[in-house]
Amino acid sequence: MSAAYRTTYDYIVVGAGSAGCVLAARLSEDPTVSVALVESGGADRKPEIRIPAAFPKLFKTPYDWDLRTVAQPGLDGRELYWPRGHTLGGSSSINAMMWVRGHRDDYDAWARSAGEEWSYDAFVRYFRRAEQWTGPTGASTPHGTGGPLFISPPRDPSPLSAAFLAACRADGLPDLPELNVPDHSGCSLTPLNQRRGRRWSAADGYLKPAGRRANLHILTGTRVSSLAFDGPRVTGVYTGTARPGRLNARREVVLSAGAIGSPHLLLRSGIGDPEALRAAGIEVRAASPDVGRNLQDHLSFALTVRCPQPVTLTGADTPANLARYLLARRGPLTSNVGEAVAFVRSSPELAAPDLELIFAPAPFINHGLAAPTEHGITLGVILLQPGSTGRITLAPDSQGVRIDPGYLTDSSDLRRLIAGVRRAESLLASPQLAAHTGEPMGFYPGVVDDTELARAIRGAAETLYHPVGTCRMGEDEDAVTDPRLRVRGVAGLRVVDASVMPGITRGHTHAPTVALAERAAELIRADARVGAGAR
Repeated sequence: MSAAYRTTYDYIVVGAGSAGCVLAARLSEDPTVSVALVESGGADRKPEIRIPAAFPKLFKTPYDWDLRTVAQPGLDGRELYWPRGHTLGGSSSINAMMWVRGHRDDYDAWARSAGEEWSYDAFVRYFRRAEQWTGPTGASTPHGTGGPLFISPPRDPSPLSAAFLAACRADGLPDLPELNVPDHSGCSLTPLNQRRGRRWSAADGYLKPAGRRANLHILTGTRVSSLAFDGPRVTGVYTGTARPGRLNARREVVLSAGAIGSPHLLLRSGIGDPEALRAAGIEVRAASPDVGRNLQDHLSFALTVRCPQPVTLTGADTPANLARYLLARRGPLTSNVGEAVAFVRSSPELAAPDLELIFAPAPFINHGLAAPTEHGITLGVILLQPGSTGRITLAPDSQGVRIDPGYLTDSSDLRRLIAGVRRAESLLASPQLAAHTGEPMGFYPGVVDDTELARAIRGAAETLYHPVGTCRMGEDEDAVTDPRLRVRGVAGLRVVDASVMPGITRGHTHAPTVALAERAAELIRADARVGAGAR
């Protein structure tokens, strides 16, 4: 990675997460342009980033933004912890490595908002462009085979994960040989971003090979404070921390700071609701009231029960297992914890799944922040299509950010989560799993009536780490970004990350963010060729 430093580039990409790594790599493939990738965090050198099962050890460290929501009335007034990656690779360097595209209907819904080029049939090629599948394949594999991101099933999955999948099959769920098909209704081992048992982040796949290029400068420890303007055109960014000053962009600035960071930078730079900006003492550059709105996230509730046999991941970090991992990349430390999944419907009349069940052969409690001392298993219930939405706004000091996901403000969300818990309880009680389950652990109360269960959900539900939607793209004039991801009301500025998604996907957001960035790089290059980048 180049250590050279200058102040003017053709493109400035803000944020080295899942999207920013893709953009930096793809844009710098053209040797005639210069690209700066500006990352607030540091390099991704910590050993725990490489070891799949160690990802909870990265939470609440310098590799994590360690964010919190405001108090959520729907969750007993709790402020929820939101980990977000703060290093090269962003959240792809601290997540559970699950590569789950989502359902065809997700992207066809995007198309209704932003045009047919965002439909599933048009968009699926960008997933394939990113993927290099290293697991068993067949003639009908839906994966790409030559992309930068390695994808494989769990290398040494727990026998308990096989028992969970057997319970799903006995319950009538289709057994999917591979999860990333247009309709992923059914169950499967989880596809993972791993290479030979090691995490393979967006930084590993895209950024490190590209970092040797002379036209790509990667600036770590450099936080962007606001955008720089020349009239209605964005011409650069102002930075603080390690490198105070200004970076200039001859062509475009691209925000890839995520569903929290990108709207926050727009607001701090005067792009947002004019009344709120004036009240905060910020000059209005562009009236865009929807900046920060449409915040969606996957809410989850965990059923954790004791396992009577010592066969879980509890105590897996023994010296022997660590040696096995370091020498052969084998053993329980290759686990991403969420080894198997099922996608189900809360009611049979639904056209697509609205719930995900994630199986972990471990007691995953409180984000895994405390190492478990007892053997247990966890079945997480995730609401994939929340009716509730929230908002990102400026904190009272106008420097920080206020995160309000609005969890359970839509009454249907709680009802559907309860339905998901009942389905999970049925699986835990099945003959395939019953021998491995015991008394409740953590915040799961056991089988109780709906009133008690609702109380438990409000008291213990947590994020699944998938915020999207706060710089929504669309063909309508209220959308923050247009279908080519350009910010309305200004020139020379795009947003490329999960914040532009019109709706949350029925899966995990890393894969669609990577694919979205692949498409964005193509759009940026095409607009540059025809001189349309400045509109």
